[in-house]
Amino acid sequence: MTRWDAAFDRALVEAYAASAHGDVPIGAVLLDQAGNIVAVGHNERELTGDPTAHAEVLALRRGAAAVGEWRLTGHTLVVTLEPCTMCAGALVLARVERVVFGAYDPKAGAIASLFDVVRDPRLNHRPEVIGGIRADECAAPLHEFFDGQRGVPS
Repeated sequence: MTRWDAAFDRALVEAYAASAHGDVPIGAVLLDQAGNIVAVGHNERELTGDPTAHAEVLALRRGAAAVGEWRLTGHTLVVTLEPCTMCAGALVLARVERVVFGAYDPKAGAIASLFDVVRDPRLNHRPEVIGGIRADECAAPLHEFFDGQRGVPS
């Protein structure tokens, strides 16, 4: 049991919602300083035809709209998969305090696996990073999705 369990539960619901419309199942939840959900997102690239419609970016956009401020200081983003380079950059630019992710992404991860964008000392903001939380559970919808794409029986 972790302090992030409720947020990961919701992020997993969001991930499965993405796969329901043909998108890679990644879900994200933005929390305020008290741990309340401010915004959620899941991948919508296939749904919208927007290459930037990643779960993290959508949660950040919706969170900024809800807060009325682009600076998300004090907020935490919980996401099922380690963010890519674009999303890692968005986290830095939004001034998110912390990013907590589930599964590592050895092919595109930009927070620990391939790069460490968010903790680059040359940047003006560096969020705290907590990775590997409920990693197997967060990887499960991805395995199911890609096995289905390849025609591998579940």
